[in-house]
Amino acid sequence: MTLRGLLLAAGAGRRMGGPKALLRDPSGVPYLDRAIGVLFEGGCDAVTVVLGASAEEAGALLDEAGWRADPAVSTVVADDWDEGMGASLRAGLRAVDGSADDGVLVTLVDLPDVDASVVARVAGAAAGPGALARATYEGRPGHPVLLGRDHWAGVAAVARGDKGARDYLAVHQHVSCECGDLATGRDLDRPADLP
Repeated sequence: MTLRGLLLAAGAGRRMGGPKALLRDPSGVPYLDRAIGVLFEGGCDAVTVVLGASAEEAGALLDEAGWRADPAVSTVVADDWDEGMGASLRAGLRAVDGSADDGVLVTLVDLPDVDASVVARVAGAAAGPGALARATYEGRPGHPVLLGRDHWAGVAAVARGDKGARDYLAVHQHVSCECGDLATGRDLDRPADLP
């Protein structure tokens, strides 16, 4: 299975006080840089990053890390990013629609403890263009989410607001891939969540 990471990093981070794509971990590494590396280490063949709010500044971080010089990394800007995660997901799926990828592994830029072991587990939970799986953490649904090519149009049709693929997964059989032994899957929502 040819698998592409789809990293959603377009939001304004209103509750955080700024775009999460611009955040750095305590050692100074941009979360954007870390998330791309995690996708590759977890088994993705390529990565598409969806930017929106502060796209130029986030692009500068990608340049700083050397990612935009890597032919396996591409970026797309979701012009309607302020609608929510659904807009980012739609933009990402449109961008990869012409690719030869069998599936995408969708994740978020603000998941500091989701590492390559989580990505690999979800990526291995199902295979082929019909694959549909999502990480769970002690039974709580989260990211990453594996979407085989057969599901891209259906997910794009229902991705609205901050729901992303949630409504699609609610009515389509998928593999729930428990990852609570590897990570919490919690996102960084407010400044108090920062390590």
